[in-house]
Amino acid sequence: MATKITSKKKYKFAAIATDVAILTIKEGKLQILLIKMKKKPYEKCWAIPGGLVNPNESVDQAAGRILLAKTGLKNVYLEQLYSFGDVNRDPFGRVVSVAYFSLLPEGKFNLKTTKEHGEIQWFPVDEIPSLAYDHSEILKKAYHRLKAKLEYSNIAYSLLPANFALSELQEIYEIILKRKLDKRNFRKKILSLGMVKKSGKKQKGLPNRPADLYSFAKKSACIVNIL
Repeated sequence: MATKITSKKKYKFAAIATDVAILTIKEGKLQILLIKMKKKPYEKCWAIPGGLVNPNESVDQAAGRILLAKTGLKNVYLEQLYSFGDVNRDPFGRVVSVAYFSLLPEGKFNLKTTKEHGEIQWFPVDEIPSLAYDHSEILKKAYHRLKAKLEYSNIAYSLLPANFALSELQEIYEIILKRKLDKRNFRKKILSLGMVKKSGKKQKGLPNRPADLYSFAKKSACIVNIL
């Protein structure tokens, strides 16, 4: 629950906002993208990118717009997560946030934010600083949604490049689930589901026999009983 902060109310009536928790696997850890606030009473606090929904757009459109404007990211996996409506979640007035989570593969991105914010930076989800508003609750909800969907869907496709080794796929699962998986059983199950297919390519730069590279048979969300 958000901490109540005494402040002059800016909004007379309830407003709708959207916040986007952006996750990736980076340096062997699940990480979230945060921006540093300048606005009081949260100046120098970190936050999940978000903003108000315009009257002429849907919440889905607002999430995409805010994602691009405040991070420079576009054309990434984006899914509606949950609605956060605690009365005191925003010190400026009654604001209900329709939160989303976004997933992207590790890589080099041209990250940028607006002049309203000081910095933009990745943080391991287990090492986050103090967050503004109720954003720690949004992050918690996003992590649990991702963890659950790994077990019954092919959502891992959004965290990997076009071609990958099965060891890289297994590593995604182990990082997010925080437990080791049996290599033989994992590969047997993944291949039996037809979720991935050989790409015809091999890993490069390895001293031993290079591993086969795979790609996802379907790059859109679908239900599969993985674990």
